[in-house]
Amino acid sequence: MSSYFGKNIRIQIFGQSHSEALGVVIDGLPAGLSIDMQQVQTFLDRRRGGQNDYSTARAETDQPRIVSGLVNGVTCGAPLCALFENTDIRSKDYQHVAKIPRPSHVDYYAGVKYGDNHDWRGGGHFSGRMTVLLCFAGAVCLQLLNSWDVHIGAHIEQICTVHDRRYDPTAVSADELNHSGSFPVNDASVEEPMKRVMLDAAKRGDSVGGVIECAIIGLPTGIGNPPFDGIENCLTNAVFAIPAVRGIEFGMGFAAAEIFGSEHNDAFCIVDGQLNHKSNNAGGAVGGLTTGMPLIFRVPVKPTPSIAVEQDSVNLETMQETKLSVWGRHDPCIVPRAVPCIEAAAAIVLADMMAVVNRA
Repeated sequence: MSSYFGKNIRIQIFGQSHSEALGVVIDGLPAGLSIDMQQVQTFLDRRRGGQNDYSTARAETDQPRIVSGLVNGVTCGAPLCALFENTDIRSKDYQHVAKIPRPSHVDYYAGVKYGDNHDWRGGGHFSGRMTVLLCFAGAVCLQLLNSWDVHIGAHIEQICTVHDRRYDPTAVSADELNHSGSFPVNDASVEEPMKRVMLDAAKRGDSVGGVIECAIIGLPTGIGNPPFDGIENCLTNAVFAIPAVRGIEFGMGFAAAEIFGSEHNDAFCIVDGQLNHKSNNAGGAVGGLTTGMPLIFRVPVKPTPSIAVEQDSVNLETMQETKLSVWGRHDPCIVPRAVPCIEAAAAIVLADMMAVVNRA
């Protein structure tokens, strides 16, 4: 396993979906940083399941127990460690997984890699449950970034065939990134159609996917360390730690393949005596470095693979083809709960990359 991330602010996660507890250690935070734990809990609650009809019924409290690193709510220089207890587990729901793997899940492949020692309960350390640790670390890093006037936000750009309005790539405000409502979209009129698609899929025992768009503002020009630690490289690495993510595009992304360079290039201009850009098709990143424009990327999220619709699988004990229906507590759409996970991944990356700059 590779359970570490970062060079200057280092994150380590541990635990499994159905282990007694899981936790995260954040090393490298500056001493003297005041952490608002209520803000952290609010961020964690955005990811938490069991709150509506389009998320899993598994209802963990997701309340962190701080073990070290904080004194009276302020970082003291020691590693910050938080534990989360697993209190709402039903391991019996996964008894079949060891011999009949679920299609598009990691069950079979992890069994080949780890053998009989693989923890198949709830997906083990591959589970989306582990993203609570990502979100805790991200919530802390967001407060550090905000102190540097860097702001991150994401919204549901698409669920199935229903689309939200994208961010304006040249003019994103901090207020636009603060989705205070429970359903993070830019255009409130798409909320009900998106929910209807998810609930209809749930009624059929099926699932749907979607796209999340994330924007980061306040970044100075030149953040990134190409060729292997460029800003796009590091964001991609962290974002793919979120289960169900299937890709990433920056700025215009794949649509750039359909136009000419004269249409795609972001021409320079002068605004208020400062160099600026007339457009932001690059999405705020060129050559592995930030351009000073809003950094914008989008991430497709696949439909939840655990579905009650009957699928084809194989019984690994008899090596006979069989049918499988996955029952239990699963999200008909992962996208809404994945939005804070994307924000958290971005926050961890930017805090790590900017730590050296801001300590110099």
